[in-house]
Amino acid sequence: MPGELPSFDLVVATVGRVDELGRLLASLGRQRHQRFRVLVADQNDDDRLAPVLAAHATLELVHLRASPGLSRARNAALPHVTADLVAFPDDDCAYPEGLLEQIAARFAASAALDGLSGRVVGHDGWSAPSWRPDAALLARDNLWNRANAGAIFLRRHVVERVGAFDERLGLGSGERWSSGEEIDYLIRALAAGARIEYDPELTVTHDEKRLAPDALRARGYRDGASVGYLLRKHRYPARTLARMLVRPAGGTVLALARGDLAAARVHAATLRGRLAGYRGAGGRTR
Repeated sequence: MPGELPSFDLVVATVGRVDELGRLLASLGRQRHQRFRVLVADQNDDDRLAPVLAAHATLELVHLRASPGLSRARNAALPHVTADLVAFPDDDCAYPEGLLEQIAARFAASAALDGLSGRVVGHDGWSAPSWRPDAALLARDNLWNRANAGAIFLRRHVVERVGAFDERLGLGSGERWSSGEEIDYLIRALAAGARIEYDPELTVTHDEKRLAPDALRARGYRDGASVGYLLRKHRYPARTLARMLVRPAGGTVLALARGDLAAARVHAATLRGRLAGYRGAGGRTR
């Protein structure tokens, strides 16, 4: 059909969540652009998703069984991708009702555009201050605060070229560096020649969870280890490594100067994680 907007395959890896998945599917049902399928990569070892999938039977759903682990689950879905565009929404996020139409129109207007990266915001519009406020063409050195898996949209040929997610990364990987799988994927896409733009005005709704101090430190270490792993895997230069170590070290010092011991411990955990991830990233995979 002349002028028809491109189609989407939405790869949703899910485990342990039912109500949250239902809210995501409800938000997809409200999309103005309805040329999409939802590939549900189900890591549960039971049939808990049957009622929520049945409740959204008007959507084109593909229910797939997957091994535990975020990257493994996404990889189980990739061979089933056939649409023009591919996205990876989290099972506890939601899409604003005009998002797919907006994204599809951007791709339709520019054949040179291979990917878009947006920003994650809470239901109240709040987003983490680490998000970069300026639009940019993504590059190896500027993507660290301009990407989240739930707000990444790629042409199918990019996904086919990049291939599988690194299964040593992502929640459930069993490794210390169990995040950062989307950063790795984008670095590899850029290395393959993809043109990917970051637009902070493109937003996906995903509330930030309140964490106890111990959990904040654990997340700091995990995310830090993921950054260290990626710096080593993709052979970033020494100046980049130094910058990535100076930031949490400086944050530790500043927090101590303010008397904020909790923040200092989080920064220190991030620093330890980055060092551990860099040292431990010997066995490079995909």
